[in-house]
Amino acid sequence: MNQSVFDTLTLIGIGLIGSSIARTARERGLAGSLVICDSDPEVLARAEALGLGDRYHQDPADAVRDADAVFICVPVGAIEAVTCMIAPALKPGAIISDTGSVKMTPATVFRRHLPDTAHGIPGHPVAGTEESGPDAGFATLFDQRWFIATPPKDADQDAIARLTAFWEGCGSTVELMDAEHHDRVLAITSHLPHLIAYNIVGTVSELEDDTKTEVIKFSASGFRDFTRLAASDPTMWRDVFLNNQEAVLEMLGRFTEDLTALQKAIRRGDGAALFDRFTQTRDIRRGVIDAGQEIDAPDFGRHVLD
Repeated sequence: MNQSVFDTLTLIGIGLIGSSIARTARERGLAGSLVICDSDPEVLARAEALGLGDRYHQDPADAVRDADAVFICVPVGAIEAVTCMIAPALKPGAIISDTGSVKMTPATVFRRHLPDTAHGIPGHPVAGTEESGPDAGFATLFDQRWFIATPPKDADQDAIARLTAFWEGCGSTVELMDAEHHDRVLAITSHLPHLIAYNIVGTVSELEDDTKTEVIKFSASGFRDFTRLAASDPTMWRDVFLNNQEAVLEMLGRFTEDLTALQKAIRRGDGAALFDRFTQTRDIRRGVIDAGQEIDAPDFGRHVLD
């Protein structure tokens, strides 16, 4: 068991990430008391039935009154509304973070709405599944994963250290990064792949019924894995794309240019160009494995990891 980092930790939003934080903090002793908050009474009741916290609230202001740290685990589009609700109730010295995959939005929101006595440090646990809801969480979700914190330049160093200690206690490796740079990196590593997946699976959904049935019946690993990404929470991903427009559109433009080049190579029968491109992408796969983000096993290591 790890040493407690926060006497009281409030989690606002108890879906996959929020419920996983609750389970991890409880199992590893990272918080003395866990306060759970969710606007949906049915979700809140389920969280209580699962025993995820010590206290439960629908009102965010009530949930944060004695919290040393508050993690806002809601879609990016809801962060501003939540921050405005909790700001007057925060105790001096409270650390406020989030868990979304876009960081410029919470950075702006925290700077604009949090009191000077609170420490706003946006954060992103780079972990997840396509599942959602309080039942989807599990205590090992963050093991051997990255947590990216994007503190403002004038951030309190002790607050950064405590947030780092918490996420290291969750099993993550913590990286500090500029918020704008984070959003550009995640646009290509996460956001664009999800956008492509939604589009490919959406294309299949519009095929003629007999063709669609055959595609689903004979799904190979490529299409099957796209369906996993495309099964992710639509509210969360709608907000991601609306709040990271510039970076996503930049990366989408580059992708479109490269896709057009491949289209021309296929049309012209240019096998050399195709071979060169496919060789280059194999090197990227090797780099991902060498970086410890995947293992070199058949079927993307799925069966070994499971």
